[in-house]
Amino acid sequence: MARILTVDDSNSLRRMVAFTLKQAGHEVVQAVDGSDGLVKIREQKIDLALVDVNMPSMGGIEMVTEMRKLPEYAKTPILMLTTESSDEKKQEGRQAGATGWIVKPFSPEQLLGIVEKVLGRTSPA
Repeated sequence: MARILTVDDSNSLRRMVAFTLKQAGHEVVQAVDGSDGLVKIREQKIDLALVDVNMPSMGGIEMVTEMRKLPEYAKTPILMLTTESSDEKKQEGRQAGATGWIVKPFSPEQLLGIVEKVLGRTSPA
């Protein structure tokens, strides 16, 4: 089981992602934007972050940049969950320190497969 942070301004997407991850046995911490996400990771250590790109207050790219400045999160996997699929945005995400990119919409099976892969585990049977 991993502790996973989901950061998205869409309540329905956060709920769907949290439900999917909890069904697979993970603990989920939710945040409504990048600023909230940074507060949450300072309150408790996470194993993986799933971060939307476009959010009010602080977007995902900025959050990833700030997260990577924290020594305890220098190597933590960060996946961007977004409708953005341009090569320019992906490059911006990589430069900020994102590990990977999942384009919305995605299926729960796709999400779990990628989560397990970046956590270095095999998918549950």
